[in-house]
Amino acid sequence: MVEKILVANRGEIAVRVLRAIREAGLTGVAVYTDIDRRALHLAHADEAYPVDSYLNSQAILEAARRAGAGALHPGYGFLSENAGFAALCAEAGLVFIGPAATAIRALGSKTAARDMAVRAGAPVVPGTDGPVRDISEARRVAAAIGYPVLIKAAAGGGGKGMRLVEKEGELESALRDAASEAERSFQSGEVYIEKALIRPRHIEIQIFGDNYGNLIHFGERECSIQRRHQKVIEECPSPLVANNPAMRQAMGEAALRVARAAGYTNAGTAEFLVDAGGRFYFLEMNTRLQVEHPVTELVTSVDLVHMQLDAAFGGKLALRQDEVTWRGAAIQCRLYAEDPANQYFPSPGRIDRLRMPSGPGIRLDNGVYEGWTVPIDYDPLLAKLCVWAEDRPKAIARMQRALRETEILGIANNVAFFRQVLADARFVSGDLHTGFLKDFDYRPDTALSEAELEAAIAVLAAAEPKQARAPLVVRSNWSRQ
Repeated sequence: MVEKILVANRGEIAVRVLRAIREAGLTGVAVYTDIDRRALHLAHADEAYPVDSYLNSQAILEAARRAGAGALHPGYGFLSENAGFAALCAEAGLVFIGPAATAIRALGSKTAARDMAVRAGAPVVPGTDGPVRDISEARRVAAAIGYPVLIKAAAGGGGKGMRLVEKEGELESALRDAASEAERSFQSGEVYIEKALIRPRHIEIQIFGDNYGNLIHFGERECSIQRRHQKVIEECPSPLVANNPAMRQAMGEAALRVARAAGYTNAGTAEFLVDAGGRFYFLEMNTRLQVEHPVTELVTSVDLVHMQLDAAFGGKLALRQDEVTWRGAAIQCRLYAEDPANQYFPSPGRIDRLRMPSGPGIRLDNGVYEGWTVPIDYDPLLAKLCVWAEDRPKAIARMQRALRETEILGIANNVAFFRQVLADARFVSGDLHTGFLKDFDYRPDTALSEAELEAAIAVLAAAEPKQARAPLVVRSNWSRQ
């Protein structure tokens, strides 16, 4: 009987998983680096052990041994999709709360996943069947499928090792740069080429399987609002799919065919691109819990992390596919310490003032606190702000209200940016695509200037505690309109 679970991660996802562990009546164990010695996730753990890196599998396994943990949850990122690490956990007698190492290995390479999708009958974007060996092969492939093309890392994700090539003269340097970045990020320089779709939508399907062969899906999430190929706003349901109900069933069945071919268990996400004609293509399988899982939870009323725990310890799926229901609409904004006016450049530093929203329909998965210094060493994600409402227009209005209640002083952030995106007529109408933000005209002059922010901090510092807790006239990242 497992009583202790180690969470091999940090930030908001570590907090999220540790909360679920505590709700399950189990003991949560955290790990931390020296940089994270005062991180928020440690406050939610029952025990914590130092490691030199969240990527050091041996150090994490040693922490689990010292703690007497019987299971490990990897969160997302870091070692979560590392088949070798999942295998090491099994060898050490640890229950790995995620898919089996064999499934991670089968789907971890995007080229292998594409091949599996083809054999399973799922449509894929035209491209290479395996990694590109050299520039000569790259030229032949690109000429055959036609420009523009995308060069993509065969391992990993998050936009790393990806380059858009619009003409042949750009191909050689893009191939070199993509392979180099892929090697640095994923310890594999293998890249492949696929046709670049024009103004595609990025829509994904949440799947889940137990250890008894039962697999179901929980519908789709729209993830088309991206910067640098990384998602920043996610929705459930997709406004496109909501207007085409048959698409959910077709995409869901395609996702499950790929998952069955890999013998998949636990939580996973099949990602698809949808072209202007509404045709969808399998992109890849993320063999872990996704950053954006809360919007699915809000609309389907399931707890995916509790389901992960239950499945990992031998539980059977309590739902059949025909019992999954979708109600209302949910939106998630990823609050980052970054400057949208300066190419989303990270903004590490001390959070001098933090006020987060609450009220009906609000969910906050938070990883920081007032006074915390955001390090430059890790992803600058601060928190995930999610809302639920009866329909999409009401969800947009609720998110706008929540963003108005959000104050982050001391570091650049994207709160004002989100307010403008959600007010854009194209977003409101659901006219979304992965290049949306490239065409978006962000107006930072409608937010408070740096000088005004510094003045606001001075006002707060000089205020008495009673006054500081009262509503303030100065509000960070609020529109002047």
